[in-house]
Amino acid sequence: MSGRPSAGGLRKRPGTGSGSNIAAKGGAANSSILKFYTDDSPGLKITPVVVLVMSVCFIGFVTILHAMSKIYQYKMS
Repeated sequence: MSGRPSAGGLRKRPGTGSGSNIAAKGGAANSSILKFYTDDSPGLKITPVVVLVMSVCFIGFVTILHAMSKIYQYKMS
């Protein structure tokens, strides 16, 4: 005896299908991910370059505020 269960002892879980069905489900998952990158998806549409520029501007603004705070504290003391 090899220790593996016999084919008669195996039961399928409800909702599971054949391998082709699983592949079809995988394709559906990929198409739902692609919705984020289509023109049909709702929401604000900005390019990665715009996100990068906005991030660099935010970092610069915080740095300037930090420097202004240090200068203000130096003048007050």
